[in-house]
Amino acid sequence: MSKPGIVLASDHNGFELKNKIGIYLQGLGYVVEDAGDATQDPNDDFPVFASRAVAAVLAHPDKVAILVCGSGQGMMMAANRYKGIRAGLGWSVAAARSVREDEDSNVLALPAEAFASESEWRAVIDTWLSTPFAGAARYIRRNQMLDQLSHQQQ
Repeated sequence: MSKPGIVLASDHNGFELKNKIGIYLQGLGYVVEDAGDATQDPNDDFPVFASRAVAAVLAHPDKVAILVCGSGQGMMMAANRYKGIRAGLGWSVAAARSVREDEDSNVLALPAEAFASESEWRAVIDTWLSTPFAGAARYIRRNQMLDQLSHQQQ
């Protein structure tokens, strides 16, 4: 089975970690696409880069995305605005495993400020990439319900 293409994106708070992740994933044989930012700009806006990455995932369902910002929350919220995107916060190995098994996450948001060591973020990414979707009927139903939320009126 071939490895999925991975789209990376970050704002200024996640810039350094995004670059390290890219090198790490390429070393594992993944095809990595960088959706920005291209430079560490303290005035950049995370929704721009989350949107670029999500567009690539929606255009190519065989791809997944890893988004990085300070807390991971902003990137996750921006990504989850799009129907068909299931972004989860990877603050721990257990969280990464759960969001893949239960929600079939196709986007992982990482909190750059939460990781004290390289081994921590590597373990989260490795777990997320290697954990399959459980495919239980209740999980499938819930994911369909998530997609329907974008069609409901407020």
